[in-house]
Amino acid sequence: MPMLAKHVAALFAIIAVAMPVAAQPMPQLPQSRQEIQLSFSPLAKEVAPAVVNIYTRKVVRAPTSPLFNDPFFRRFFGDTLGMGNQERIQRSLGSGVIVDAKGIIVTNHHVIAGSDEITVVLSDRREFEASLVGSDERTDLAVLRIDAGGEALPALPIGDSDRLEVGDLVLAIGNPFGVGQTVTSGIISALARTNVGVTDFQSFIQTDAAINPGNSGGALVDMGGRLVGINTAIYSRGGGSNGIGFAIPTNMVRAVLTGLTQNGKIVRPWLGVSVQPVAPDMATALKLPRPMGVLVNGLYPDGPAEQAGLRVGDVITAVNGHHVEDDAGLRFRLATMPVGEEAELTVMRQGSDRHVEVSLIAPPEMPPRDQTEIGGRSSPFAGLIVANLNPALAEELGIEAMQPGVMVVGIHRGSVAHRLNFRPGDMVIEVNGRAIARVDDLERLAGRSAPEWRVTLRRDGEAVTFVIER
Repeated sequence: MPMLAKHVAALFAIIAVAMPVAAQPMPQLPQSRQEIQLSFSPLAKEVAPAVVNIYTRKVVRAPTSPLFNDPFFRRFFGDTLGMGNQERIQRSLGSGVIVDAKGIIVTNHHVIAGSDEITVVLSDRREFEASLVGSDERTDLAVLRIDAGGEALPALPIGDSDRLEVGDLVLAIGNPFGVGQTVTSGIISALARTNVGVTDFQSFIQTDAAINPGNSGGALVDMGGRLVGINTAIYSRGGGSNGIGFAIPTNMVRAVLTGLTQNGKIVRPWLGVSVQPVAPDMATALKLPRPMGVLVNGLYPDGPAEQAGLRVGDVITAVNGHHVEDDAGLRFRLATMPVGEEAELTVMRQGSDRHVEVSLIAPPEMPPRDQTEIGGRSSPFAGLIVANLNPALAEELGIEAMQPGVMVVGIHRGSVAHRLNFRPGDMVIEVNGRAIARVDDLERLAGRSAPEWRVTLRRDGEAVTFVIER
């Protein structure tokens, strides 16, 4: 056996000479404590004081008996039977971020929606009553203000979320489950997520940093200590973190913050264009190298897009150099830009790129809304509150409006229209074979008598026709 061992050793020596192995660098031992210890502690100490806890309180009036929730019972005893109601206090919690040393705080709309009182607790445990500067349900963002008596509060600088890349390290800071301020770490898992379904303007940052209930409104921070997102939602099967969290990019936060603090409201740019994603089977017909961008399928007459020279059939692939892959991405890009400026659209037409400058204007109030309540008792429209659909109203309702029409914006409870199940958001298209383009058209027809009414509505994107007999 010793002799065999010698032959084996000799054989390996020959192989080693015949087939030299590439030189490998020798691992180096750590030369200092800093090289041994990786810690986010310095960053956490720097940014955590700017993240606050938010507690809300609202009074909820509810029936004392389940009978008062029964539609049959309420039909006879009414909706305002005081003896059947009792008050209870509903509390909720969330997080927020100080973005201005004067006491301006950004959080989520859903954290403070409907609240009667808002309390902000700083990291040093001081408490302040907060006032609501403004809130935007469509982006799920809200702005609060607290008065610290002139003291400069710790605030996070707002970073450029467009500079993020997948794989970047981030910290998530908030108040999960009400246990107190908590810092978690992770990476940027994906960008421009548009299929989350949380807000109307979607282009979320996805991260695997642990986010849980109570983190809503908290900070997503990059390694430079800059705010890059407001933590908003999680994908979860059981209510806890599964490593898929979503944050609103700060470029959207900045636009909402500016609008609410400077103007008291948000005015978003309007292009007057409707689009759809480019499906794989459409790419070849459109002479595209791959499915990309959004296809223009409608233009508002004399709107900014039409004036700039866009045509039905064009494919918008980028806004100011930022790629867009679907209609949500286009809406997001435009919503982050101020009214009064211009946007450069990259457009693919007949297989070639071109750049189009489009003016960003506020959605116009043309035609005038002419909001009107339909009266009388003989018509099925009695009790409807209707308005002429124009770009400004369409923007408020979060719908597209390529053509004018008459929109139901309200219904009087107990009216004829209410009993016939009209709904806010319905668009009246046609009555007894006559097209309805203006409120005047509907008023005129509603004042007449007819043996039956054939009404066509656009509801949830589909045409619905029903017949009402007297």
